[in-house]
Amino acid sequence: MLTWIKRIVVVLLLLVLLGTATIYGLLALSLPALDGKGSATTIDSTVTIARDAIGQAVVSADSRADASYGLGFAHGQDRFFQMDLLRRNAAGELSELFGSAAINLDESMRFHQFRKRAKLIVMSLPESYQLMLERYTQGVNDGRAQSGFTSFEYLLLGTTPKPWLPEDSLLVIFSMYLDLQTANFERDEALIALKQQYGQGMLDFILQPSHHQAALDGSVITAPTAAIPVIEPQLAQHQPSHIEDIPLYGSNNWAVTGALTKTGAAMLSDDMHLGLTVPSIWYRAQLNYQERGKEVQVTGVSLPGAPAIVVGSNHHIAWGFTNGYLDVADWVELNSDTKTQQIAEEIMLPSGEVHTYQLEMSAFGPVKQVGDKKFALSWVAHQPYAVNLELLQFELFSEVGEATAHAKNVGIPVQNLVVVDSQGSAAWTPIGAIPARKFARDTALKQEEYESAWQNNERIRPVVQNPESGKLWTANARVVSTEDNQRFGDGGYAPGARAVQIRDGLISKQVFSEADFYQLQLDNQAKFLTPWHERLVKLLQTQDSTSFEKDLRLLKDWQGCACADSVGYTLVKAYRNALIDTLYAPLEQYLQTQSLSLKSVKGYFEPGLWQLLTEQPNSWLGAHSSWNELELAAYQLAKQKLSERYGSNMAAWRWGDVNALKVQHPFSKQMPMLSGLLDMPTTQAFGDTFMPAVQGKAFGASQRFIAQPGHLENAILTVAGGQSGHPLSPFYRTGFNDYAEGGDTPLLPSKITHQIVITPNSSK
Repeated sequence: MLTWIKRIVVVLLLLVLLGTATIYGLLALSLPALDGKGSATTIDSTVTIARDAIGQAVVSADSRADASYGLGFAHGQDRFFQMDLLRRNAAGELSELFGSAAINLDESMRFHQFRKRAKLIVMSLPESYQLMLERYTQGVNDGRAQSGFTSFEYLLLGTTPKPWLPEDSLLVIFSMYLDLQTANFERDEALIALKQQYGQGMLDFILQPSHHQAALDGSVITAPTAAIPVIEPQLAQHQPSHIEDIPLYGSNNWAVTGALTKTGAAMLSDDMHLGLTVPSIWYRAQLNYQERGKEVQVTGVSLPGAPAIVVGSNHHIAWGFTNGYLDVADWVELNSDTKTQQIAEEIMLPSGEVHTYQLEMSAFGPVKQVGDKKFALSWVAHQPYAVNLELLQFELFSEVGEATAHAKNVGIPVQNLVVVDSQGSAAWTPIGAIPARKFARDTALKQEEYESAWQNNERIRPVVQNPESGKLWTANARVVSTEDNQRFGDGGYAPGARAVQIRDGLISKQVFSEADFYQLQLDNQAKFLTPWHERLVKLLQTQDSTSFEKDLRLLKDWQGCACADSVGYTLVKAYRNALIDTLYAPLEQYLQTQSLSLKSVKGYFEPGLWQLLTEQPNSWLGAHSSWNELELAAYQLAKQKLSERYGSNMAAWRWGDVNALKVQHPFSKQMPMLSGLLDMPTTQAFGDTFMPAVQGKAFGASQRFIAQPGHLENAILTVAGGQSGHPLSPFYRTGFNDYAEGGDTPLLPSKITHQIVITPNSSK
């Protein structure tokens, strides 16, 4: 009997080994070739696609159009499935891959009709840009087809990839609109519903100006302290309702002029905050080509699916972005007799079955019911000027004035552009699509108030160049003056604490190096939470019980930072969140009945929170007999949630573990057995929300870029993941350790290790 058991075990082991070998064999078949020769009918001259030691793509060609082919080829080899998800997400076509589970998401995307809009924009582009898209598209399809075997993602899904199309590159940019600006109109939806239920007084209370402001001109928005609205007793009895922290898609960037560097060149820092996944959203690339007889070399990060270098340097200038958060969306309250039409949007399923989504459309935009009224969404992403390829011109500029002058022509989600040059100049201006309407609103406007200027891109924009201090900074809070703020509006600004901390860090020094900038990028001091730490300590010290002695010891040792071994930081952060959940439960639970949430306005709560704690109105107490009891209950709730998730031993509540960075592949989230093969190594937390070192469990700085044009040998570019999306590629994880450990990966490519040469097909 024992012999038979041994034989069975051996057979099972052999089957497991055989299965593993088969899986690896299939994966290996789809690995792209990194060396060799080929030909293409769509290029004019030889194109070289090389890789360095970390897999950075180095494309060389005689023209920008052919360089687009080479970049597309590299993207198609390394990132096609990621690109496929981006285009399908924007177009509302994920159900064709994932089945009925994705129908609700697809319907929410079809609301915007982005594929239809992308097709129209492609046809309107100048011929030179259409040519670049065509070359890029062919490069993508040639690169994907090169391995000759379907990649593992499509094998697991039981489907085959569809060819890339020119409009798909614009869909990828629309996908960024969805990431960066959806919170704008969701914010307004929540405010509309709150106004309907609680009146304007509640909005005045919630939207009070932040205590933390760091506009470039030093201006401060002030307002009389709003009256605290009365919460009806029957509403105040709600149990705490968790209000999510939505990722603040944004970024930090700052710059100093050449007067503050040893080289005399201006210096830029840029780290863009996005969801972190495998593969990384960014793809490192260098393009080398000729333009009007001059050699052009541009190095930085590209967005797989699009033919541009998004952030980088051409040796003359360097540029970076943070999300602008200007108000670029309005809900228009429709009159009862306003004519609308029904449009049938067909959503394909893997079986070939068609699901039909009925979209109601008006002359102002797609229509949605909020409460008992219909509202149309007028969003800049729906306008013809929302997307174009004008960002490509940055590769050719030699000084900051050219870049700021061109910013108004670029069709991307509106960003804070900070640009520097080798001559020592630094500048800021809003770049991207901004509606030219003159009045921004927090809630809906009447149909009669709609401005036809929505159809035009704003041409008049503020510019700050070479300020007297020599320093510029943006961090998703208000950057514009109070006067310009009235025109551009608030599209969901971040609380200004991060911007203040960056500004103060810059003020503290007068000469800067790349190392100084990197240190500021990694600054995780908890300045925003320090008053909350003081309040929590005082709260626990006033309790008669000795049961909080351990808590107070941990709070004493909290270190004042989002440091990995700090339990005290975890307690302070959890206490503040639990207090928000407790106090705002009636509002959140009402909004949930409308399929809405306070999460899109949670960033505005700080002034109102402190006002509540100071004035302590009885109507907000709910079932509690005193404010001391309410605060203590919130803290106990915070500890209860931590205990449920991490165990009752408070030593396990280290911030490094509670907020550990876990960068996952989409498939491993559904199939955890693939985690070891597909995911990046789990990393101890090193940052948080209200500080320069932004980091969540799957969110944070997607790259860190520091550069002085003309001195790029010292430039830094770390990316939160490897170059390739193939788990067996040697470049699947390269660069991630530098990112996780605060290392300084060079911007410029290292020694070339692989090379593909593609020549024009003679039959062309």
